[in-house]
Amino acid sequence: MHKIWVSAIKEYKLLSRDLGGIAILFLMPLALLLVITLIQDSSFKAVNSVKIPILLVDNDQGEVAASIREGLSSSDAFAIVQEQNAETAKAKVFNGDYQLAIVIPATLSQRLATKVNDNVERMLAAFGLEEAPSMALEIEKVQPIQVTLYFDPATQGSFKNQVKSGIDKMISKIETQTIYKAFQEQLGEEDQLFETEPFITFKEVTPTNGEAELIPNSAQHNVPAWALFAIFFIIVPLSINMVKEKNQGTFVRLRTQPISYATVLGGKTIVYLAVCLIQFALMLLVGLFVFPLLGLPVLDVSGKLPMLFLVAFFAGLAAIGLGLLLGTIAKTQEQAAPFGATFVVILAALGGVWVPVFIMPKFMQQLSNISPMNWGLEGFYDVFLRNASVLQVLPEISLLFLFFLVTLLISILYNEKKHAV
Repeated sequence: MHKIWVSAIKEYKLLSRDLGGIAILFLMPLALLLVITLIQDSSFKAVNSVKIPILLVDNDQGEVAASIREGLSSSDAFAIVQEQNAETAKAKVFNGDYQLAIVIPATLSQRLATKVNDNVERMLAAFGLEEAPSMALEIEKVQPIQVTLYFDPATQGSFKNQVKSGIDKMISKIETQTIYKAFQEQLGEEDQLFETEPFITFKEVTPTNGEAELIPNSAQHNVPAWALFAIFFIIVPLSINMVKEKNQGTFVRLRTQPISYATVLGGKTIVYLAVCLIQFALMLLVGLFVFPLLGLPVLDVSGKLPMLFLVAFFAGLAAIGLGLLLGTIAKTQEQAAPFGATFVVILAALGGVWVPVFIMPKFMQQLSNISPMNWGLEGFYDVFLRNASVLQVLPEISLLFLFFLVTLLISILYNEKKHAV
């Protein structure tokens, strides 16, 4: 144990000589966390807190157009900007000035009423309550009409699908109400006969803490994700320092001493694990005290700190194991630095740091299961969003610890084989 401690002190002295590198190691992840969270915060806010300006061209000026305008305004998701000309609206959207333009065609209300009346008359005639509809109505019935949507070419597909689904639902509701109204008029009733409000609705149930709902926010998603990214980025300086020691002859001198390679790696593990935990603590402090100053949601860690540091501890071990393996195998800094940085980005992409795993293709979702970042991220999400206990995060931290042991064992075996006489 004394030898491991001496090795750790040696590693600390080497690391402390590069104060600029240490500053970058701590400050760059914090800057990345702040920038990404500020950019993504609007995605986690309520829909009514962010309004997207859209163009509306109303060539109908009827009841249907008024209902569409009212529905868009009441959703609190859009700020309606009136535009008179469809071509002008199209040009503004395609130039990127607006994300969306909706063009309501002329005579939409009139033709919808004609279609509905035709259908109602046919139905009543089938029951012997009305005469058969005229041929003029039958010809009119088969002529559909379209509401045109123009999207900015840079608009994401998810936004397009959301808008089209919302407008389709709105149009369906208008058609249903028009049908009920036509039946009432045909039957000569003045009082409302039909209930037009939806019978089947949806209710979202979220986890609660007492009476307060536990709704995820940008802080709970970004702090663990980018803290994990910073922890795994430790493999770059760790592997570079190991390559330096080999090139400078430090490892040759260590081999003349009565210590094993495992002891050397143990000293490095202690020092760099301390660095990982300090990184994580700084990330939490930013979420607690800096986020509110920037208008971002405060990071709630009440009652969760022990579990959070438990997951961070094992995530740090996994990252260090990978760094030790890379430092053992790499022969030059030019091999260690680019490969280490690129590999961390790949692991982050697979692990769900860049984009959520559930929106990846099926093949990539399966591949993400082998990323240690995915294990760590799921562990953090279990603690932040699911109030998980130690037993519930045990699968994730077990995988992280196993990953550390495997990479450490491979490093030791590779070194022994390489220096076998």
